Amino acid sequence: MKKFLLPLLVLILASCQEKVAPPEPIPPVPNERQIAWQELGFYGFIHFNMNTFSDREWGFGDEKPEQFNPTELDARQWARIAKEAGMKGLIITAKHHDGFVLWPSAYTEHSVKNSPWRDGKGDLIREFVDACREYGLKVGIYYSPWDRNHPDYGKPQYITYMRNQLTELLTNYGEIYEVWFDGANGGTGWYGGANEERKVDKFSYYDWLTTHELVRKLQPNAMMFSDAGPDVRWVGNENGFAYPTTWSNLMRDSVYAGMPDFDKWATGQENGTHWVPAESDVSIRPGWYYHAYEDHKVKTLPELMEIYYQSIGQNSSLLINFPVDTRGLIHEKDEVAILKMAAKIKEDFAENLAKGASFKANAERGNGYEVENLNDGDFNSYWTTPDRQIQAAVELDFGKEIAFNRLLIQEFVNLGQRVKSFSLEKEVSGNWEKIAEGTTIGYKRILRFPDTQAQRIRINFLDGKGIPVISEIGVYAAPALLFPPKISRTPQGKVSIQAAEADLEIYFKTDGSSPKAGEKKYEGEFELTQPATVQALVVDSKTGKASDPSRADFDLAKAGWKLMDSDSNAIRAIDERANTYWTSKANELILDLGKEVDLKGFTYLPMQARYPSGYIAAYAFEVSRDGKNWKRVAQGEFDNIKNSPVEQVIRFEPVSGRLIKLKSLKTVDGNPATFGEFGTITR
Repeated sequence: MKKFLLPLLVLILASCQEKVAPPEPIPPVPNERQIAWQELGFYGFIHFNMNTFSDREWGFGDEKPEQFNPTELDARQWARIAKEAGMKGLIITAKHHDGFVLWPSAYTEHSVKNSPWRDGKGDLIREFVDACREYGLKVGIYYSPWDRNHPDYGKPQYITYMRNQLTELLTNYGEIYEVWFDGANGGTGWYGGANEERKVDKFSYYDWLTTHELVRKLQPNAMMFSDAGPDVRWVGNENGFAYPTTWSNLMRDSVYAGMPDFDKWATGQENGTHWVPAESDVSIRPGWYYHAYEDHKVKTLPELMEIYYQSIGQNSSLLINFPVDTRGLIHEKDEVAILKMAAKIKEDFAENLAKGASFKANAERGNGYEVENLNDGDFNSYWTTPDRQIQAAVELDFGKEIAFNRLLIQEFVNLGQRVKSFSLEKEVSGNWEKIAEGTTIGYKRILRFPDTQAQRIRINFLDGKGIPVISEIGVYAAPALLFPPKISRTPQGKVSIQAAEADLEIYFKTDGSSPKAGEKKYEGEFELTQPATVQALVVDSKTGKASDPSRADFDLAKAGWKLMDSDSNAIRAIDERANTYWTSKANELILDLGKEVDLKGFTYLPMQARYPSGYIAAYAFEVSRDGKNWKRVAQGEFDNIKNSPVEQVIRFEPVSGRLIKLKSLKTVDGNPATFGEFGTITR
């Protein structure tokens, strides 16, 4: 009988223990939509519309529906690639700034219904939605509030038009998980033939609150994206990078729609009033839309992994764009790149070394909030400390010395984002040595550091808005990644190739073909003054592994060029150094190429400094043989250069000349034009 009394007594005592209350939430906290969204983490963008066929980033609005005619369109291919890449959803550009729509809208003729594609009977949104659902992907819709085609843009009637189209999109295609409103609004456009500039007050013109109510009514579970929300916000750049300090809190009502000085809000705000997490968007190529001349500029695996760690690893979601090509397919090179990234992510996080470790905390709340919750793979269980104990530490003992280079931490942000600083240490001969440190954690934070060995490590929670509430801790050993070499050339035509590490071998080709290990080893700087394509890779002789190749397309060397400006700093515009720039008081760059050249285009790199100024928004390009008689051979806009300050490539019909002039007709901010780097295209 006695053997039954002891277990019974234990049960009685346990039931008599006072239940420990969970920690109080620290506002703001995510709502149900946001909680579901944050679990997606990684999803895709499809930029495919009229711009694909006009070869532009921002169409003017005067394009004709007949131009839209993909020859092999297959939305199932898009969905398959996204699924294989580990993405959880796709968002499509249903209407971009040029106003052309991908569904047979009843409210405009500027639509696929008047294109030759599918004999005018197609509905690309329907094909997209069906493909996503087949592959288990969530469906998102991008809709540009700006419309450079519509004659009523800027007038009250246009808002009715916009809401009518949103109603079509949000009632005819089933559940939508994200509605994406672009922040570009107002400017020059065709506007039904008016060909003028129309500016709108983003704070008042769109009456966003009423539009938000419409979306909530039609799609109650959909997240809404814009510069500042209301549900998810832009991260403030188009590089795909969040910030080492990234709060999901935002003073939403004070910054919504305007978003001046993004440096002040891009990282979120510790004391923000609303939960508006960041979404990091980036294209897998320099442009958002497909351009054949960017086929060799698909981001490399190291570049994509850097994006992953600086977005997902810094409390942000990641939205990677595929510029679908004129066939209507994701290009083969884009597919290869994204699947390499997916494989590398799996490799980096293949084994959580913390699963075999014992956990110990110097403080815990108890009764369901024990330190063991950090190792159970369940986000909804968590460890926390008694009230008011903000500083705390968790130790992991692996039982033996292990090698590792990644630390993953998740806060239980459903109760608010709290941690303001933390550190990682390892035990060495009875002492603790710091390995790495961070500020905010949020939904997910991943610290990277050099390979290190230890049997015991300690995570210190140093400061916070309240007690730490931590869901998971993971430790990983990510295999090393070989970075492609950097290829550069001086104005005099001297080419050098540099590996990231000194003990790697470099192999290269100058004829545009792919380099191979063991063929044409790089021994040092060489001369290359004429147009040529250089490709190079590095090889680790110890393992035999090779990097992806890097590529540089060189045109004419700039040694004989003469700048026609008295400012000695003008040389910075042609010094082959991306981190320098020149400000032109005359808003133009004039060059004597030293001899007559057959020109086919030019390149303009905007300044790459932290605080940009003078980006050329509208340009004119002129050519002369004698410096007296000038011929204008190109004029237009550098689309989206404010948000995507990448090298601009402009091509035109061949023309012969010795002197060239790049004139700024308008800059993004009204300041004098700046030139990061200028180059010619002769092939």
